[in-house]
Amino acid sequence: RLLLEEPVRRPLDQQLVEQLQHQASALLEQGQRDLGAEARAEVSVGVRLAASELTLPLELQEAAALRGQFERDHHRRFGHRPDNAELMVEWLLVEVVAAAGPAEVGAAAAELGAPRRRDGATSAGVQRLIPLHCDGAWRSGPLLRREELAAAERLEGPALLVEATGTIWLAPGWRAECQADGCLLLSHGSEGLQPAEESAEQPGEPSAQMGTAVDPVSLELFNHRFSAIAEQMGVRLQQSARSVNIRERLDFSCALFDQAGELVANAPHIPVHLGSMGASVAGLLAAVRRGEHPALRPGDAIVSNDPANGGTHLPDLTLITPVFVPREGADPTDGSGPAPQPDGFVACRGHHADVGGITPGSMPPFSRCLAEEGLLLDNVPLLRDGVLLADDWRRRLAAGPHPVRNPEQLLADLQAQLAANQLGAQLLLDLARREGLQRLGAFMAHVQDNGAEAVRRVIDRLEPGAFSLPLDGGLRIQVAVSIDRASRRALIDFSGTSPQDPGNRNAPLAITRAVVLYVFRCLVGESVPLNAGCFRPLELVVPPGCLLRPGPTAAVVAGNVETSQAIANALFAALGVMAAAQGTMNNLSFGNERYQYYETICGGCGAGRGLDGQGFAGASAVQSHMTNSRLTDPEILEQRFPVRLEEFALRRGSGGAGRWRGGDGVVRRIRALEPMTAALLSSSRQVAPFGLAGGGAGALGRNRLIHRDGSELELGGSAQLELVAGDVLLIETPGGGGFGAL
Repeated sequence: RLLLEEPVRRPLDQQLVEQLQHQASALLEQGQRDLGAEARAEVSVGVRLAASELTLPLELQEAAALRGQFERDHHRRFGHRPDNAELMVEWLLVEVVAAAGPAEVGAAAAELGAPRRRDGATSAGVQRLIPLHCDGAWRSGPLLRREELAAAERLEGPALLVEATGTIWLAPGWRAECQADGCLLLSHGSEGLQPAEESAEQPGEPSAQMGTAVDPVSLELFNHRFSAIAEQMGVRLQQSARSVNIRERLDFSCALFDQAGELVANAPHIPVHLGSMGASVAGLLAAVRRGEHPALRPGDAIVSNDPANGGTHLPDLTLITPVFVPREGADPTDGSGPAPQPDGFVACRGHHADVGGITPGSMPPFSRCLAEEGLLLDNVPLLRDGVLLADDWRRRLAAGPHPVRNPEQLLADLQAQLAANQLGAQLLLDLARREGLQRLGAFMAHVQDNGAEAVRRVIDRLEPGAFSLPLDGGLRIQVAVSIDRASRRALIDFSGTSPQDPGNRNAPLAITRAVVLYVFRCLVGESVPLNAGCFRPLELVVPPGCLLRPGPTAAVVAGNVETSQAIANALFAALGVMAAAQGTMNNLSFGNERYQYYETICGGCGAGRGLDGQGFAGASAVQSHMTNSRLTDPEILEQRFPVRLEEFALRRGSGGAGRWRGGDGVVRRIRALEPMTAALLSSSRQVAPFGLAGGGAGALGRNRLIHRDGSELELGGSAQLELVAGDVLLIETPGGGGFGAL
């Protein structure tokens, strides 16, 4: 790794480049008998910020030009330019490329059976017609070698192009054009080869050929288009993040919202995030309307985690980016171009490794107010007019009685979220340019209407029901579901649920809504993206001041991870669908001032009755219901943290008995290799996951500390420990409940 400094004319020793080029050329000559053209070298370097782990590949050039290219690429990816930041060259890549000579071309053509002259060269312009099956019928089409295409020559599909290393199928309606440099440009229809700037359709205007009325084909296309944006955002976030929690465990979610902040589509990430993020976007819009937040502009990105304003718990930071579609003749960067309000939003929520609070990892088992759980953010700008407010954020992260322990990692992960939102915004803009703003907005509404109708079809076949679920510590969730057949609506009433917990088991209203949305979406049984429309046929009654709608200062860290699981179990039981899953996320965090780690541990899922009326057994060793994260790979866990994973196995027989058995939990044994603080936050240690319809309960979970001298200490569901080197945490997760009598 070499530092890239401004005075240095070349970031790397030219002698090293020449040495690698010589080695690559020698390897190429060994593999090819006859090089048909002079070999060329392509030299690239990976450059990153010294404080980041994300490397951008760039063409090797002088230091000043390299810095400029890095800043431009960084802006495209993250939405802002780094200010005079120290850069590092992470890697050097030298590739030597040469075209195959006539002997190799002739040999390859002979192997493929292409027409040849007697001297062994291919016959330019000669087409061989072969039968091709497409669109349900056989037809004739040409078989050509790729090098037979002359510059600027076009080939219409159906056709088959072959080369030494692959085959290109041109379907009907597709064409290939050979560029001057030998590359092929593939396009569909008559508009594919037309430059975007020559298109008669202006950005933001509906296509002349396509209207805004809904039809099944277009609806399905837009379902996938919207979902694909969120999925690609998730890939970008994973690639860009620094922390194990986001990069390896995938504890994040990405979604797309309409102009009003309503959820349009999401990727299949964390359910408790996805159903609640819309409240964060709506909270931001409400603050703008009230004048409590400046008007939103291009280049803005806002962070929020306030549980009273759509947040779940404080480690979950939501980054919201407004998207403005430029109008004709307007420059979106000069202050006059964008619409007065955003045309949509992209947002992502990530669980950060540490946001302060009284324990490393910000998952304190015994917090009693929000201030003890970490940094509270209510619509705080991270990016303003395209400028990263890094200095403001560093001051904010260092403030308060319990400051963030690893502020640079938190900032790096926030910038990874910026990269995800930047990609999502660009993809949404591309879709608006291609389809027209009016059509885009119409189908954002149509997919939500479709979600609402899908849930109404569920309500048509549901029966009313109620369930009372006791929890560890004496708390209780009470729920009743009533059905109005005439209006095709359902009322979900949580009256009778325990009052607000003096501890941290409180679930903010956004979480309660998210669970209800998740349960009914599970019952749909159709390929419909989770969106705000799914909630329209549902009415929610949650008494203020209860466990599921606490006050603004209540501690909530366990409400997101534990109480949410219990709500899902209670709702599925009230509807007679499924026995209890493990009812917990088995939260484990450990660390100190240098490092922080957090994970949720899988367990058993409940057995139940499917949409077809047939029973099913519960899955074993899965992240169930409101979480969908992974466990860190053992190699990464042991490489990044001073622990050793000694056992991770099925807890056989822990699933509840029944005609259909509940899923089994797991056993996880982790040994500390140096002193650290550990925190456990779990449930189903006193009240077992229930069976349903005569099925048996799953086994209780169990937490133990095994001291290095071999003595054992039984831990409750919640524990805060000071470990020494050699101590072992042994966690046995609950099984799921069984369904049906034996």
